[in-house]
Amino acid sequence: MVQNRAMAKRSTFSVLLRRTWLPALALVVMAFFGGYAVLGPNGVLAYGEYRHQLAAKKVTYEALDHQRAELRNRVNLLDHRHANPDLVDELARKKLNVVHPDEIIVPLN
Repeated sequence: MVQNRAMAKRSTFSVLLRRTWLPALALVVMAFFGGYAVLGPNGVLAYGEYRHQLAAKKVTYEALDHQRAELRNRVNLLDHRHANPDLVDELARKKLNVVHPDEIIVPLN
């Protein structure tokens, strides 16, 4: 009789195990993907870091756009069809290291 109870318990446990292993596995997989969605590199918690990086990149791009506009203006001033005489004079003096006799040079450094 004791043996029958042990056999019945074992049988009930194996039936219960056979019925619940698939839902338990599904719960574990869902918990894994849920945790990854929150804590992973593309998860909800990483959103703040992405916003910070985006703001930093926007500042960098704005500075580059400003620099590009300055360079575009300088190129337009040096256009061979209608060059700005002041800029041409400045660049020629800088490259050739030439000074007029009546000029005073003030070093920057």
